[in-house]
Amino acid sequence: MSIGLLDRQINSHFSDTRYTVNMGATLIGLQPLPIAHTSSHSNSTQATFQSTTPLNSTFHNARDDIPSSTAQVQDNLQPVTKNRQILVLISAFFTVLVTIGFNQAYGVFQSYYTSPSQTMLSPSARDQPAFVAFVGTLGYGLTWAGSIFVNPLMARMGTTGVRWICIAGVLLMSLGFALASISTQIWQLLLTQGLLFGIGASMLYFPILASAPEYFSAHRGAAMGVILSGAGIGGLIMAPSIRALLTAIGPRWTLRFMAFLNLVISLPIAVTAAPSRFVGRRKTHLDWNLAKKPAFVLSAAAAFLTAGGNGVPMTFIADYSITVGYSASFGATLLALNNGINSISRIGMGWTGDRFGRQNTVILTVSLCALLIVTLWLSSVATSLAAQQALWIAFVASYGFASGGYNALFPTTIAEVFGIQNYSSVSGFLYFVRGCGAMFGSPVAGKVLGRGALVEKYKGVVWYDFALFGAAALAVLGVRWWDARGKGIWSWKA
Repeated sequence: MSIGLLDRQINSHFSDTRYTVNMGATLIGLQPLPIAHTSSHSNSTQATFQSTTPLNSTFHNARDDIPSSTAQVQDNLQPVTKNRQILVLISAFFTVLVTIGFNQAYGVFQSYYTSPSQTMLSPSARDQPAFVAFVGTLGYGLTWAGSIFVNPLMARMGTTGVRWICIAGVLLMSLGFALASISTQIWQLLLTQGLLFGIGASMLYFPILASAPEYFSAHRGAAMGVILSGAGIGGLIMAPSIRALLTAIGPRWTLRFMAFLNLVISLPIAVTAAPSRFVGRRKTHLDWNLAKKPAFVLSAAAAFLTAGGNGVPMTFIADYSITVGYSASFGATLLALNNGINSISRIGMGWTGDRFGRQNTVILTVSLCALLIVTLWLSSVATSLAAQQALWIAFVASYGFASGGYNALFPTTIAEVFGIQNYSSVSGFLYFVRGCGAMFGSPVAGKVLGRGALVEKYKGVVWYDFALFGAAALAVLGVRWWDARGKGIWSWKA
């Protein structure tokens, strides 16, 4: 048999296996992923094609011409069963729910800590919204930024060690809540509800989420959309629940309840953490030749800007709701509404990305976020009270939908642009950058807001958030262009 005929048969095998989907699990592709066996000649031929084909000679819709990165590394992956895929899906979903979900509900604590009726901190807390906001953004930021040390630690400790990392993370999260319950100063909350919780959340989040994309192939976007919808569902459940608990049992027992609830949900996840499918040790050190590419630099910029921009509404939804005349409980309800819509959006955006291109969907939704901020939220600040409330509710709902795109597709675009074999190392760095962005966004917005809670003071916050998302839209558009240019081929679906 000739080498050319063998190559054609192998490529046909990749195409057949990649798109064979069990009809009962079409949405997220829950089917066993076979190990493909490739010849070195086939791999080198594909690599040569990618690196030498000029962009201007193939500027057409050539989806079928692009070699699958999944196929190229399939021989380095362990086989997986449908039951294992379901377990990974459920574990990762609840991991996101208890880590990112709580972070997205912190706005309820923000509103309480700065209210005149709070009984936990000194009265001066109400005049320090930026400092109080930093408690939540420190926890949120470290959940992502912790990847810079968690990923290398995972690579060194192996499968059993990864589970111990998860268990230690769960204990640190609960310890952070428990110690926060005896705090009396904002700096104490920074060390407990911020620092301890954030480090612990990162130690649970990354061992579970780093390997999750490896368990899905053709429908990776939809699967990650389901997993990451846990953030919105967590916020949907936690925001009104925390508000009710603060009213019923006070802040200290609310935090102690959160510590106990985290143990109940997270410990089973930690002790059953799924290992990576890669045979041997995954790459965790970033390839600096890759890092110097424009697509990588722009991806890092987009990660920073979107995390910072997304944190601003999530932190101030409850607080601004009170400013325009709503009650604290209704402010928590609006935060829950935003999270609920966001969770549905993440699932839908994952499906949309698989059908129409993940990068295309990211560009559209990031641009839409910027547009909604500068229209609905800005108009809410500048009009009469009745119109303010209507515009604000419209913004909360529509922003919940639009922000689901980038948040759902961020992991899958990393795998698509840089290859699944580089996912661990690239995502570790980009999540670190994203964490830095989260720690930057809301505290700066709090400083822009200053003291007091007049509606007019939010105008600067809105323009600041629009600047973050506007720049992020340009960055993701640049990633789309440079990714196509680097691969030497253009596809309208990407």
